[in-house]
Amino acid sequence: MIWLRSILYWLLLIIITPLFTLLAIVILPLPAVTRNQIIRWWSVILLKWLHLTCGLKFRVEGAENIPEGPMMIMCKHQSAWETMALQLIFPPQVWVMKRELLKMPFFGWALATTSPIAIDRGQRAAAQRQLMEQGKDRLAKGLWIVIFPEGTRIKPGERGQYKQGGARLALDLNVPIVPVAMNSGEFWPKNSFLKWPGEITVRVGAPIASEGKKSLELIKEVENWIEGQMDEISGRGPCFEQKKA
Repeated sequence: MIWLRSILYWLLLIIITPLFTLLAIVILPLPAVTRNQIIRWWSVILLKWLHLTCGLKFRVEGAENIPEGPMMIMCKHQSAWETMALQLIFPPQVWVMKRELLKMPFFGWALATTSPIAIDRGQRAAAQRQLMEQGKDRLAKGLWIVIFPEGTRIKPGERGQYKQGGARLALDLNVPIVPVAMNSGEFWPKNSFLKWPGEITVRVGAPIASEGKKSLELIKEVENWIEGQMDEISGRGPCFEQKKA
């Protein structure tokens, strides 16, 4: 049954993604925030469909910690699920990502219209300059900035290396960091066709001030909060339990 449910989810994704790609191109003349508010309906539809077909829902703890005004989000990255869910939980946003993602058919093309900060990881010095220049531009436009500090998807129960690039950017831009922990990989594993039923827990922390701190100190504070929350919310999904068996 789980195969059939997952197939139904993927069918809708395949159908609506090209349509939203075309829509994203058509609305390019609109302001960035307006474009993001329209394009986010791709995520709204798919997450509702995911709940209906696969029985996968989510709950947000700490939503009262989301402040007004654009800031930076640093989030645990276990799955493709959060790339959709963050668009519902937080105000309009852009992601810091590797430039290669923009080459993906349809999804990458639509992503390019959302004003992401797409960097070349092979050119560190140039990438840091680009982060600062484009980060200032996105904040000025009212967009939040999303960074996955471990740089890639991490398997449930594991911890990646938290990189200082996002902390340096927060210091350069003088913005607080809103930390986010979630156990999405326990229900939607990395590169998995199957989506497992259950409830993903998303935990949002109070903003962490960046002013007056060193980048290493700041990223350690973010890491300690996120991983401390992961210890509490991990082990609730079927994929985590299978991994530990």
